[in-house]
Amino acid sequence: MELRHMEAVVAVAEAGGFTAAARRLHVVQSAVSGTVRALERELGVPLFERTSHRVALTAAGEAFLPAARAALQAAQQARAAAEAAGGELTGQLTIGVMQGVWLDLHEALAGLRRAHPRITVRLHQAAVADIRQALREGRVDAAVVALDSQQQRGLVVRQLAGEEMLLAASPHRSLDDAESVSYAEAGRLPFVDFAPGWAIRAEVDRAFRAAGVERDSAFEVNDIVAASELVRHDVGVCVLPASIAERFPDLVLRRLLPRPPRWNVVFVHPGGPASPAVAALLRLLPP
Repeated sequence: MELRHMEAVVAVAEAGGFTAAARRLHVVQSAVSGTVRALERELGVPLFERTSHRVALTAAGEAFLPAARAALQAAQQARAAAEAAGGELTGQLTIGVMQGVWLDLHEALAGLRRAHPRITVRLHQAAVADIRQALREGRVDAAVVALDSQQQRGLVVRQLAGEEMLLAASPHRSLDDAESVSYAEAGRLPFVDFAPGWAIRAEVDRAFRAAGVERDSAFEVNDIVAASELVRHDVGVCVLPASIAERFPDLVLRRLLPRPPRWNVVFVHPGGPASPAVAALLRLLPP
């Protein structure tokens, strides 16, 4: 078994088919199909179920995939370690990021690029639940996310920022207090919520549960700009981290009292020694 065999299986599984995997690997489809068939013959079990409509992993394929990802990651880390010893980093660094959360990451990435121009950085934008899964599966090397203490288990964590979350409303919506709103008052308003799996949604749900207040999710969105537009047109209110809410200066912002929801953003990577590329990026992040 060779690394190219595992690379082909991972590509087919993640791309959802042999044609898409071939495009990803920059080879012809027959090469990918032949590589996978050769591995299946060697293993004595099929890794994929092939029909005219779809390609899906078999039980053997499901068992094989995490180990293949781990082997490919280990090979990449071994190559990177050897190159780092020679003073130059190459290869690919994949970072999971939540929508709207950059903090000082852009400055650190620019510094990484200047120091190591042969590193290719891929940003994998997704909901926090998907990023957590990608970390477990080795599909991302590190992430900038909002995770609670339970979600941080098994990860190396560096705190980047912490702030309150604010209620954002249209300037046309009448709110009684000039600075704050209670959970009971907010619960009577229609809400623009983010989809389940988003870190913002999880924190807002937790805060309202703790306050013993239910709210009406009139809209669910998976885009911050879409949420701001709905709020701007006064179809509902939305809770946003302060640093994100302030990007929309025409919206009215209020504190939620008595205990505002918190937004804690961390940089995380899997447990154990960081890869050379992750370690280089960590050195450039704010302390």
